[in-house]
Amino acid sequence: MKKIIKYITVVFTAGVLLNSCETTDLDLRTSPNDLAADQADPNLLLNSIQLAYVANMYTINDIGSELTRIDYMNGRNYFNTYPGDTFDDIWERLYSSTDGNDDVFTNDVDLGIFPNVDNLKTIDASSDTDYSFHIAVGQTLKAHMLLLVTDYLGKATLSQAGNPVEFPAPMLDDGEDVYTGALALLTEAEALFAADPATQGGEDFFYGGDTENWIKLINTIRLKAAVTTGDSSTFSSIIAGGDYIAETADDFQWQYGTRELQPDTRHPDYNDDYTSSGANLYQNNWLMNNMLKREDPRIRYYFYRQEAETPGAEGVAPNEELLACSLATPPVHYDGFVYCSVDDGYWGRSHGNNEGGPPDGFQKTAAGVYPAAGRFDDNSFDVVGLGLGGGGGGIEPIILASYVDFWQAEMATSAAEKATFLESAMTKSIAKVQSFGSLDSNADLSVAPTETEVTTYIDDTVADYLAATGDDQTNILSEQYWIALYGGGVEAFNYYRRTGFPTTLAPNWELNPGSFPRSFLYPQTEVITNPNVSQKSDLSTQVFWDTNPAGPAFPSAN
Repeated sequence: MKKIIKYITVVFTAGVLLNSCETTDLDLRTSPNDLAADQADPNLLLNSIQLAYVANMYTINDIGSELTRIDYMNGRNYFNTYPGDTFDDIWERLYSSTDGNDDVFTNDVDLGIFPNVDNLKTIDASSDTDYSFHIAVGQTLKAHMLLLVTDYLGKATLSQAGNPVEFPAPMLDDGEDVYTGALALLTEAEALFAADPATQGGEDFFYGGDTENWIKLINTIRLKAAVTTGDSSTFSSIIAGGDYIAETADDFQWQYGTRELQPDTRHPDYNDDYTSSGANLYQNNWLMNNMLKREDPRIRYYFYRQEAETPGAEGVAPNEELLACSLATPPVHYDGFVYCSVDDGYWGRSHGNNEGGPPDGFQKTAAGVYPAAGRFDDNSFDVVGLGLGGGGGGIEPIILASYVDFWQAEMATSAAEKATFLESAMTKSIAKVQSFGSLDSNADLSVAPTETEVTTYIDDTVADYLAATGDDQTNILSEQYWIALYGGGVEAFNYYRRTGFPTTLAPNWELNPGSFPRSFLYPQTEVITNPNVSQKSDLSTQVFWDTNPAGPAFPSAN
């Protein structure tokens, strides 16, 4: 239920951001898709494409983070936690050719990315107005989503997609073929952007019509595909060209608003946690403990503590009503890991803990000022509530410059090179996170980490990395990547299956949760309606680029 509510929130949020624009008439009460394809408003179609894309990114970010302990996963058994409907909404937003989708869309946003891009092409072909910009944006977002759906499902529909008359039951294409097709879409989009087309009144919610930034994004998506498949030659060639997201100013992200009603524009995590009844989400114990023990300078920005102590932590009495596991003896497989209670009031849950929800809305740790624009943790140990902190005007991180530095660290061939990129990635990540502190105008930022403390943290981490060897060295790099991915963990799932690191992740709450998912079940709505799609029997099917040993031996932390 939490996920369904969040999906709806994202779409409502995006809808209001459109509604608030002054440059275009964006009253979507009459759907642009109620008209014939050659009569629909191309600017509204462009809006719909962007809305569907960002809603999907929020969802996939959430899933990737849950699996890798960046966020909390509520479920002891992987197969039961991620059933056949997990990707239903994502699939519909990408492919749907029917109006409505009442479970994820309002009447304001109709049809999926595929048909809306096709509609734009139809309009462009019959119009004296050049809508190349709209098509290029649509092709770029469609290509990225195809890559991600392939990463998470193993296959996707491409060659027979978007043609319901000829192919009412489209076949699934093999993952390698989808990757090839998606990269071809990027090439088409790049050619359109290279001509610097006008936006024709269309609203670009990511880069404001800057085609140079869109080309940087295209090259960065290519980098993502190259690092995922181990294509070092392509990766190095793009890096040598220099035209990719390398600076924070070029980050690819979605900006949320601070409006509460009609409809809500705030970050969905803020919307969940900053309520009159307290916080609803749980933060992941492994990540909070890791950052606490390392004195990571981002911890005050990521998490807002409502209590100074956690029941059952060292020197703190347990509390059966608010934190039942604080009375429990940790099982053997949790030896060496925090089982229930992180010190210093970092009150969350461990991976897979599916205990019922106690009345802890005003005790558990809430989403902080980054990226959800909640409260900065200034040791006030106050409660969360409507309008507090940054009011929810945060971001959805999608591809940040710091992520690209971590990709370069992974692809580098020497420890010294990797260390250089590790330092750069940490520097960019921490600086970006700290810039969010000002969103909470009532925070006491005097307790924020100083420049000296940040420099010392980065220097010490790099020194530890260079002093370590083997798995210990890779774990340091991987843990830092995880920390930087907070709020945008879609690539964590790929990295984990690709490398098996970090091996330091806390185990599942359940001793035998089943093999770690190597791909997800196909969307149940597609399986039911499409006779050419047969459902998988489990989550063990490896995607084409995942050549590691089968589970449960790999990844080792599971």
